[in-house]
Amino acid sequence: MGGDYEILASYGHVRDLVPKSGAVDPEHDFAMKYQLVARNTKHVDAIVAAAKEAEYLYLATDPDREGEAISWHLQEILKSKRGLKNLQPQRVVFHEVTKKAVLDAIAHPRELSQTLVDAQQARRALDYLVGFNLSPLLWKKIRRGLSAGRVQSPALRLICERENEIRAFSAQEYWTVHLDSHKSRTKFTAKLTHWQGQKLEQFDIPDEARQQIIVDGLASQDARVSKVEKKKRSRNPAAPFTTSTMQQEAVRKLGMTTDRTMRTAQQLYEGVDVGQGAVGLITYMRTDSVNLSDEAVVEIRHFIEHKIGKAYLPSSAKAYKTKSKNAQEAHEAIRPTSVYRTPEAVKPFLTAEQFKLYQMIWQRAVACQMAPAKFDTTTVDIVVGKGVFRVTGQVQTFAGFLSVYEEGVDDVDADEDSKKLPEMVEGDVLPVDKIYGDQHFTLPPPRYSEASLVKALEEYGIGRPSTYASIISTLKDREYVTLEQKRFLPTETGEVVNKFLTEHFGQYVDYNFTAKLEDQLDDIANGKRQWKPVMQQFWKGFDKEVKAKEDIPRAELTAENLDEVCPKCGQHQLQIKFGKRGRFIACSGYPECDYTRNVNETAEEAAKAAEEPTVVEGRECPKCGGQLVYKRGRYGKFIGCGNYPKCKYIEPLEKPKDTGIECPKCHKGHLIERKSRYGKLFYSCNTYPDCDYAVWNPPINEPCPKCGWPLLTIKTTKRRGTEKVCPQKECGYAEQIEPPAPKGE
Repeated sequence: MGGDYEILASYGHVRDLVPKSGAVDPEHDFAMKYQLVARNTKHVDAIVAAAKEAEYLYLATDPDREGEAISWHLQEILKSKRGLKNLQPQRVVFHEVTKKAVLDAIAHPRELSQTLVDAQQARRALDYLVGFNLSPLLWKKIRRGLSAGRVQSPALRLICERENEIRAFSAQEYWTVHLDSHKSRTKFTAKLTHWQGQKLEQFDIPDEARQQIIVDGLASQDARVSKVEKKKRSRNPAAPFTTSTMQQEAVRKLGMTTDRTMRTAQQLYEGVDVGQGAVGLITYMRTDSVNLSDEAVVEIRHFIEHKIGKAYLPSSAKAYKTKSKNAQEAHEAIRPTSVYRTPEAVKPFLTAEQFKLYQMIWQRAVACQMAPAKFDTTTVDIVVGKGVFRVTGQVQTFAGFLSVYEEGVDDVDADEDSKKLPEMVEGDVLPVDKIYGDQHFTLPPPRYSEASLVKALEEYGIGRPSTYASIISTLKDREYVTLEQKRFLPTETGEVVNKFLTEHFGQYVDYNFTAKLEDQLDDIANGKRQWKPVMQQFWKGFDKEVKAKEDIPRAELTAENLDEVCPKCGQHQLQIKFGKRGRFIACSGYPECDYTRNVNETAEEAAKAAEEPTVVEGRECPKCGGQLVYKRGRYGKFIGCGNYPKCKYIEPLEKPKDTGIECPKCHKGHLIERKSRYGKLFYSCNTYPDCDYAVWNPPINEPCPKCGWPLLTIKTTKRRGTEKVCPQKECGYAEQIEPPAPKGE
């Protein structure tokens, strides 16, 4: 920029709604009360002071609604200051932090887009009104500390509905019949597709008896090739990354959370010193467009021709169509700012996570302009008696874009078409090595991973690219969901909240309603609608609904009747209730009858546990000297002090397993095996709370050969197998011990 310019950062949002009721006033045309964000006050003061000395003021915040709103808030603050009333800030927009893009933006400033600001204000007001009206209702009717949100609640509904599908799922048995054969030295397996002239559907062989009849009917028969069909097939590359697809691939391929992905992408966008000063490595990472600029396409095609090979360059540039209805928020897909800045060239200047993400973005952008991959596919039908078996093979004849990048998938099945077949012609007689049946059971739909949840949110139109990571973070932070084996499970709290919202505010957590509201926000951004009528239409129905639910009895929401009479009083029905520690079984006659037990416990088990001795013989509380007793809580039995609540000493019934490994943080304690509140194992220092060091993966007493950290951990994943991994995130060291299991196992 040169010495005539002073560049200051706002550090994100500078104003936000006051954090109390009345910040948005529906009675007065949705007037909004803002206040300075406390942590950024000093940055705002610095901007104001510099503006008083400046001749021109350029606002260069991010090129989306949030960025436009930050610029607008800065403009409003400056207008309120003495001596700055007549200063007219100019808005500049760039989608990559490179010298050319920045200078071009400065040369072509524009005024602030009020439609983008209005869209952001409408979104903020909607979120505020939903949160400040539904959350207190949840506190009153269920439990304090809960929250509901305009987009988080439909996302929670997705996860809960999938869990209900899994619980309701009933596995169905079916069988397939297979032929093992060979030609020369090449073995292959074919699957029975037709029997007695009829094509077999999935459940046509329902049990072992039926498959045995078919296998017996095929015994001692010759196998003859009846048909050979050869085709040439091509596969095109995927489009360059949008925010959504980048997040999905980072979860699948890199094991990064959506939140981590966006923070790392932000670092790559803002710039890294790669030996010649700081430069932005990628274009703006909040986008729903798959378009590339003409300049980028020319550079990528030049790179492919001269660095990869002319054979990999298609005759014309590839263009991709976006599904987005909103052209305001994203003008270009995510790509490297220069394709000649290869991952290998910048690797020494990047952290492990920055490198992995940059490499993936670079590879995807290059691959999208490369020639298709080509395959020869062969389908062979083999007649054995009254059955027809089919086998399909595929051979890659030209790698094309696959030489650079292959798109990941969520749930990998064994690829039946990827095997190589021997050369066969019609009339060939083949040996029958074996004919046998395989038993299968239908599987329930898989739980959502972060990648598949982002995909579902996008398909349903819930939220926008910039909000996916925050939606997922909110659900985890509120403890509405947990991640088990990288899949989302709703917690008891999440299920109760979802039940309340779907039964009593179904319209507002309906996927179509949420998507329609997002479309209306897009229309505001595009100037097709005014924001206040949209707000009025929403508020009229929502406010009426909230007031109507004020009188719902709490028991109706938090209690579920069981078909069992209380074993203590013998009069009242038992219920599953929801308290601050989760679900439990209690007598509906409370407080007259105080019978309770755990949800996963029978009446007999509870009675037996109650008869067990409560005093721990020969033990005193190490904290106060009182008598230790056996107690039973939400997570089962434990030992606690009999002087509770004056003394709150507790210990597990079984001593935690000691790994014998010295804590690398305090060097005083040892790492011991513990269980989290959701039953997941982790390893932490036994001096807690004096030392809070903990790791999720089993530790081993070996120093990291890369950074020297005193221990490594053992990590097992489907994608990478079993590895020794350094627990220090900034290190990134990993050494494979066992390779991943083959696909389909």
